[in-house]
Amino acid sequence: MQRLFVTLGVSSLMMLFVHCGDQAAKPTDTTMNANATDSVTSQWKLGVQFWTFHLFPFTTAVEKADSAGIKFIEAYLGQPIGGDSKDTLNIRLSAEGRQKVKSILAAKDITMVAFGVVVPQSEEDWKQTFELAKDLGVQYITSEPKKEHLHLADSLAGAYNIPIAIHDHPYPNAYAHPDSVINAMKGHPNLYACADVGHWARNGLDVVECLKKLEGRVIGSHLKDIVTFNDTKAADTLPGKGVIKFPEVFAEFKRQNFKGMFSIEHESNWLNNTQDVKEIADFFHTQVKALQ
Repeated sequence: MQRLFVTLGVSSLMMLFVHCGDQAAKPTDTTMNANATDSVTSQWKLGVQFWTFHLFPFTTAVEKADSAGIKFIEAYLGQPIGGDSKDTLNIRLSAEGRQKVKSILAAKDITMVAFGVVVPQSEEDWKQTFELAKDLGVQYITSEPKKEHLHLADSLAGAYNIPIAIHDHPYPNAYAHPDSVINAMKGHPNLYACADVGHWARNGLDVVECLKKLEGRVIGSHLKDIVTFNDTKAADTLPGKGVIKFPEVFAEFKRQNFKGMFSIEHESNWLNNTQDVKEIADFFHTQVKALQ
């Protein structure tokens, strides 16, 4: 997600923001503790980051996800709900708007596992972010918290039992390198990592080595591929057709006993990318089957 917004009011006023620690927090349903006899890959979820469909309202994005066979989503805050609703999905979303979102998802049997990438600007924004997450039943929040908010974010994540997955954007983003994420997690047991593999490749980083640095702390991933390594402006392409060696990447996720969601985030062909999402899903399932 190259440009991200968090909506701060019903009036849709939005602020621009960027989309191995110590003791581990209590694992969520989507993170760890697979039974030893299970193939961990059977517990991987495939979702779609709704930035992929950000040019459309939430209602249409849900239709697109459903038509691509996707049953899990990572929402983004700032998307108009659409249909007969005048609301926008944001931290000030009305009770009626929240119920509308739940109804839209339930009608397609789709689960909102996470939302992001958010960068709350104040303590009150953080509290309202967690209240929204609790109400919508999300399992983690994808964020790039301001450094001065790390203690606050960790404390609230513990209080609400909703972990934060720190996301990486390309340089000069504060979390562009996994070492920065590791530093942020130190002393903050409720902060984890969201592995955006495409952005690591844009930063000229070895994706597998990045994952190894964050072993045991990755609870979500943004699934994408790019055409040029070590180019922060590199265009997206379909996974398997770019520079990322996905067989090695998925093998590393399996080795780490990852139990979470891979969120397809396809930042290309914006107006007609549903078929691309379907192809990415097929690629993912083929790769996972080869690991089992």
